[in-house]
Amino acid sequence: MTLPIPASGAYVLANARVHASLTPGLETAFDRDGFALTDIAVADGTVTGIAPRNDTPTPSSAIDLAGRIVLPCFVDCHTHLDKGHIWSRTPNPDGSFMGALNAAGADRVARWSAADVERRMDFALRTAYAHGTAAIRTHLDSIPPQDMISWPVFEAMRERWAGRIELQAACLFGIEAARDFVWLEQMAKRVAAAKGVLGAVTYMMPDLDELIDRMFRHAIDRGLDLDFHADETDDRTAVSLRKIAEAALRHDFQGRILVGHCCALSRQPDGEVLDTLDKVALANIAIVSLPMCNLYLQDRRHDATTPRWRGVTLLHEMKARGIPVAVASDNTRDPFYAYGDLDMLEVYRMATRILHFDHPVADWPQAVASAPADIMRLPGLGRLAPGRGADFVIFKGRSWTELLSRPETDRVVVRSGRAIERVIPDYAELDDLMD
Repeated sequence: MTLPIPASGAYVLANARVHASLTPGLETAFDRDGFALTDIAVADGTVTGIAPRNDTPTPSSAIDLAGRIVLPCFVDCHTHLDKGHIWSRTPNPDGSFMGALNAAGADRVARWSAADVERRMDFALRTAYAHGTAAIRTHLDSIPPQDMISWPVFEAMRERWAGRIELQAACLFGIEAARDFVWLEQMAKRVAAAKGVLGAVTYMMPDLDELIDRMFRHAIDRGLDLDFHADETDDRTAVSLRKIAEAALRHDFQGRILVGHCCALSRQPDGEVLDTLDKVALANIAIVSLPMCNLYLQDRRHDATTPRWRGVTLLHEMKARGIPVAVASDNTRDPFYAYGDLDMLEVYRMATRILHFDHPVADWPQAVASAPADIMRLPGLGRLAPGRGADFVIFKGRSWTELLSRPETDRVVVRSGRAIERVIPDYAELDDLMD
C-alpha cells in the first residue's frame, strides 16, 4: 500500500479509523467494536489533533484513508533477542520444553559469541521495526560467561537503535542461581549499571521462597524492577506466581513487577486460582501471556494423541480484577518456538483466536500497545493523542475481521510523522551463521 505521506511539512489523515481504547480523550461515538472515523493532524513529528469525522467533504490537501485502521506503534514486552533465529542450526528435536531448553543451552555454549549475538539481534530489530514496533524488552541469558558477552552487545545495540526502538533488557537465569549470594549481588550490580531489569525463571523447589526474597531484596537495594518467568508448565502444583505475589506483599515492593507465562494457573482448582489472583492484584503485578510459544510447547504429546489445552493463562480473570495484562512475541525461530517474526499484529491476531479477545473487543487492543508501554515505564508510547509522537501504523483493514484475516504485509509504518522505508531482512543474511 502506498500513501502520499509527505517527507516534510504538516498533513492530515482523513477518514482514519481509530480505536477508543488507544485514543484517550477522544470524545465521539464509537461503534460496537470500539472504532470511530476521525481526522488526524500531524506536524513536526507530533500528532497535533484528532477530531471526529463529520459529513463535510474531505479537503483536497488531506490524505483520505477511506476508513482504514490506524493503530499506535506496538510495544513488545517479552522477547528473547539473544536466542532468535538459531533454529536452522539447532532445532528443537521433539517440540518439547525440555528439548528446547537443552537445544538452546547447547547452542549458547557452542556459538554465542558477541558477533553471533549482535548479528541475530540486529536482524530481529530490523524485522520488528519494519512491522511497526516502537519498544521491546528482551530477556538475556545471563549464566556465566554469557553475561559478559551479551550485556555489552545489548548496550551497544540499544545505543545504535535509539530513536527507532526503545530497548530494555532483563537478566535471565534459573532461580537456583540465586543461592550464590555473591554472584547474585554482582548480577544485580551488572543489571543496574546497564539500566536493566532483574529477572529469573522460577521453578518449584524447597527454598523457592528464600530465593525469591533474595531477588526482591536486591531489586529494592538497587532500585530495579523485576521480571519473572513463572509456571511455564501444565503441573498443577506449580504456584510460583502466588509465591512471587506473596513476596511482593512481604517486602512492600514499590517497583514494577512483570510475570510471564503462568500457564499452570489455568490447570488449577478455582479456589487456588482466586487466591492467587487476589494476591497478584493486591501486589500490583502485571502479567504477560505468550500465546504463540505456549501453544507450541505446552501439552505437546508423543503418543499419537492430540493436545487438550491451549497453554495460555487466565487473562480474562486477571483483567476483571484490574491486573495489567499484555501479550508478546516471546521466542522467534529458535528451539522454544520454530516460527514468528516479531510482528505484534500476528501476536494480537493469534491472541484474539486463542484467548478470545472479541465478543466484545472492549479494550483488549491495549494488550499490545498502552498496557505494555506502561509496564515498561514508557507512557509516551502505545497511544494516539494530541501532543504525542506521530508513531503509528496504517493498515488496509477497515474492521477487526479485515485486519485480523490477512497478514497486512503492505502496512504503512509512520515514525515521527514520516513513513519509513519498510525493509524486512532476508533470512539468507544469516546463512553464514548457520553452518
